[in-house]
Amino acid sequence: MSAAHAQIGEWLGVQIPTNDADLLSIVENRFSPEIINRLLKLGLGRGELDKVVIAARTLQHRRSRREKLSVEESDRVLRLARVLAAAEATYGSRARALDWLRAPIARLKDRSPLSLLTTETGARIVEEALTQIDEGMFV
Repeated sequence: MSAAHAQIGEWLGVQIPTNDADLLSIVENRFSPEIINRLLKLGLGRGELDKVVIAARTLQHRRSRREKLSVEESDRVLRLARVLAAAEATYGSRARALDWLRAPIARLKDRSPLSLLTTETGARIVEEALTQIDEGMFV
């Protein structure tokens, strides 16, 4: 179990995942729409979650029908938490991590890292950038 897994488990209110199979199980079991409130408490904005995880109108629909998020939406929740945990570890604080995630970066074609999290490929680019920053190679 990694520190990031423990943090993700705590943030999302799930049993602490010990491996990737646990993470997959969390996604496949799908999150309740109330997970959005947990993400808001982490400092993410409603508009940001609208773009990265689930549109407000779709969220409202899920809540009114008492449906869970889809597997894809649940995967985006986990992806966002994973990247936020990595950014927080790199920058030492949530505020600094969120500032970096929101800022346009020339090397990312003036896109913010947060805007890339709509896809797994984008998330990998962001995670690679965080690794490079941590190793002093990313400008």
